Amino acid sequence: MDNGDFGRPYTDIDEWRTEPVPHRYIHGGFDNHATRFSFYFPPAGQYEGRFFQHITPVPESEHLARTARGQEDRISFAAASGAYFVETNGGGDQYGEPGSDTDPTIAAYRANAAAAAYSREVARRVYDKGHDQYGDAGRAGRAGHAGAPGHRPYGYAYGGSGGGFRTIGAAENTEGVWDGFVPYVIGSPMAIPNVFSVRMHAQRVLRDRLDGIVDALEPGGSGDPYADLTQEEADALREVTRMGFPLASWYGHRTMGTQAFAVLYPHVKQADPGYFTDFWTVPGYLGADPDSSVHRDRLRLRAEVAEALYAGDTVSARRGVDNSFAGAADQRAVTAVRLTAPAPIDCEGAELAVATGAAADERFSVKHVRGDLVTLDIQDRGHSLRGILPGDAIDLDNSGFLAAQTYHRHQVPSADFTVWDQFRDAHGNPIPPQRPMIIGPLFAQAAAGTVQSGRIGGKMIVVACLGDREAFPWQADWYRGKVRAHLGDTETDRFRLWYVEAALHGDEERQEHPTRTVSYLGALHHALRDLAAWVEKDEAPPASTRYTVEDGQIRVPATAGERGGVQPVVRLTVNGGAYAETAVGEEVLLRAEAEVPRGAGQLVALQWDFGGEEAFPVRQTGGRAAAERIHAFGAPGTHIVTVRARAQREGDASTPFARTDNLARVRVVVR
Repeated sequence: MDNGDFGRPYTDIDEWRTEPVPHRYIHGGFDNHATRFSFYFPPAGQYEGRFFQHITPVPESEHLARTARGQEDRISFAAASGAYFVETNGGGDQYGEPGSDTDPTIAAYRANAAAAAYSREVARRVYDKGHDQYGDAGRAGRAGHAGAPGHRPYGYAYGGSGGGFRTIGAAENTEGVWDGFVPYVIGSPMAIPNVFSVRMHAQRVLRDRLDGIVDALEPGGSGDPYADLTQEEADALREVTRMGFPLASWYGHRTMGTQAFAVLYPHVKQADPGYFTDFWTVPGYLGADPDSSVHRDRLRLRAEVAEALYAGDTVSARRGVDNSFAGAADQRAVTAVRLTAPAPIDCEGAELAVATGAAADERFSVKHVRGDLVTLDIQDRGHSLRGILPGDAIDLDNSGFLAAQTYHRHQVPSADFTVWDQFRDAHGNPIPPQRPMIIGPLFAQAAAGTVQSGRIGGKMIVVACLGDREAFPWQADWYRGKVRAHLGDTETDRFRLWYVEAALHGDEERQEHPTRTVSYLGALHHALRDLAAWVEKDEAPPASTRYTVEDGQIRVPATAGERGGVQPVVRLTVNGGAYAETAVGEEVLLRAEAEVPRGAGQLVALQWDFGGEEAFPVRQTGGRAAAERIHAFGAPGTHIVTVRARAQREGDASTPFARTDNLARVRVVVR
């Protein structure tokens, strides 16, 4: 692969640092190019001849990793795994805009590849005998490859969401740069904007029903989320479920919002401007149906500004896959406006156009309208609303956002995308009118450099999440099918797919709903360590998770032995079932059972939650554990009890790394 146009590499910082762990820090870039890199080299005694390179969802900064701690600390994880850590700015943010004239392969993989290749040269100077200016302490033993002059470090790239696209782009379009890859929470070429549009449609239609849907799916619930829904509501829930939105993930409906859609929306309008007129006028589109609730929810309003509200909080420079699209906060930017009178309806999403005053002709995306308060969406890169004053007139219009919510119906792709079968007739032809162009692959190519083909180099472990609301879980299976078509019978020699139950899209240790969700970071760590052993020692990792795809939903077996992968499986009962009714002060019997799939480590903890978390050690070591609790509730009401099982790859209860969690819940109604 030719990286000659990046120019001569240089370093401008080379120093010893002690935080977050002792390491030699080297920063630099390439002459005549905006690519910058940071290398974090652990002491020679920890180094085992490899590097881990994190690839961000969008080109950001080479300084993101240094502020992370705990499970999120990539630098410390790499050092604890015998690796140095590589991070780049992806070539600079000029390469990160979809639809721009810049070469998408630079941000996709070429900038990262150039840094990875140069890191090997630096590693040889740091670790080979005679070059380590920080001393030889501990070089023998764990140093492994480090003592051999001219050693070639093994390299492993990993990234999630948009970084998963880019990691796949690296796997499919480079040779000899990396030896293995771990893309996680990945999409497909049809992910954008369709996973957001179908979700937004369901959020609008079901907004008054989602609490009931969540209750039906809770332990001891009816199990029928369609009960008492109108035809339109049932159709919306069925549509989004068949498209792959994890049915159990609706518990987050109050905070999930539109996620990255505000950034994507202008690019959809630019790619297909005619759609937003056809939607309201052409038969076959929802807006042309006079009986649709979309007309009830349409807002077109000229209003006067009473007050402008500004950013007041500092946003961390460290961002994960859930909010990497947001860009940096502008403290001078307007974040909301208050109107002189409330809007006639509340709504999610709209466009705000300033009609008069110094900010006239400014346009911005609205997160939501609530009475007289209009909250703007994320401050996208290079665009911040400023200068608006009381008395200025604004126009609010959510017509485009409403139209976008069913865009997926008019983007029916090839037959291998089976979740679109609901929009095909018996002959496989699309039922709704179709747009002139399928735009999803354009977004995928902007991220990955090419559209995913499955023609991977090296070995790969994909980590996907069964609760993922942004990268629907079936997409990992779709990509596995592409890899299988390329590798054939040798798939298991080079590829794994591990699903993580009860995990969402975000790569944070602390989840928004800690009694409903677990972090997948431990499974990601496990994948990187197993990948290194697979490449370097030919030690095969645990098999792919066993699952089926049923009408857009991923189903996994109930036991660890059947399921496989690396996540423990946990079961919790109350008085022998998922639900119990009791009286105040009356005791109930809670029994938890947990098991780790073969080859996936050992259980190291069970943790209970009765409204305040309490941890206790596992009584049995190894792959299985069971524990019972007698508990009496002191107040009436509905109580959810949660048990969380924790396993660790090496059986180490003290480390934050390579530990995988799962949880189970029961409901107790106290009269």
